[in-house]
Amino acid sequence: MKIGIVGLPNVGKSTMFNSITNAGAECANYPFCTIEPNIGVVPVPDERLDVLTKMYNAAKTTHAIVEFVDIAGLVKGASKGEGLGNKFLAHIREVDAIAQVVRCFENPNIVHIDGTIDPLRDIETINLELIFADIETVDKRLDKAKKMLKADKKYQAEIDCLEKIKKHLEEEKPVRTLNFNEEEQEILKEIMFLTAKPILYICNVSEEQLADVENDENVIKVKEYAKSENTIAIPLCAKIEEELTGLDENDKKEMLEALGLKESGLDKVIKESYSLLGLMSFLTAGEPEVRAWTIKKGTKAPVAAGKIHSDIQRGFIKAEIVSYDDLVKEGSMVSAREKGLVRSEGKEYIMQEGDIVLFKFNV
Repeated sequence: MKIGIVGLPNVGKSTMFNSITNAGAECANYPFCTIEPNIGVVPVPDERLDVLTKMYNAAKTTHAIVEFVDIAGLVKGASKGEGLGNKFLAHIREVDAIAQVVRCFENPNIVHIDGTIDPLRDIETINLELIFADIETVDKRLDKAKKMLKADKKYQAEIDCLEKIKKHLEEEKPVRTLNFNEEEQEILKEIMFLTAKPILYICNVSEEQLADVENDENVIKVKEYAKSENTIAIPLCAKIEEELTGLDENDKKEMLEALGLKESGLDKVIKESYSLLGLMSFLTAGEPEVRAWTIKKGTKAPVAAGKIHSDIQRGFIKAEIVSYDDLVKEGSMVSAREKGLVRSEGKEYIMQEGDIVLFKFNV
């Protein structure tokens, strides 16, 4: 699953990307430093895996992963090809969700493309360009559907859905804030609307702002805007996050404590990005390996088994499941079995976050 990191030029996107991936994406104080997208695959922080690795003395630990794509900075007119607009839009079409970095810090040494700091204006600039691109998409689809209607009346449902979307877009509202029935959702599966993608906002603040970030005026504005879209805004200082990535775990913990933080902002971004896509993890545990496996929320047991191997899905018999909390409380699988905490589930079982599973199968 891919998360696209977007934002205006010089808001701290590439600095944040470096922090997330340690991939060394180029950073510079001028627009369009990032032209081709940098890509980094990062593990989803999960303390449960560390606990299970110690419990089983496992030889290997494998985290779930999220792929982050650092996309070129966008400017007004991108939907019409301004700046690197065409590339920007093409790269956004390829990601599953968007993390929009918003500059909330003042620094006269780092130029802002519009000259002043105004996070809501910046959000509007990007979102409007995506809306304009979607209006172009919807117009093309409407023209095609209206031509096809003459031969097949079934296209009327698509026309009605598209006209509903166009009206919403022309009110400068993203597709993701519209409600759709099942028939409309089927129609939308074929259309890649940019503003239908899930989004979260990242408030890039200074170290000074971080000390009282919950009361920062710019951060409050972005959080309120995010709430209106039923999403979240995460404040962080990209420069501090970059420093944290160069530390070992003990030094990182000490620095976080000194800053009054329970976890790094980037750990939260990674976790929230995973959740944003409607993903969850089930776990497998044993001496050879402790591993988190990524599935969509609502996945049934046989499909989850297929994530490990197609033969396990094909020959699925049952799943032996214990919850992570129950296993840790009891201290061993033997004890959990004795207490009746290990369940046998069949083909209709819907997997739950943190299920520790042993699949039984026969092929």
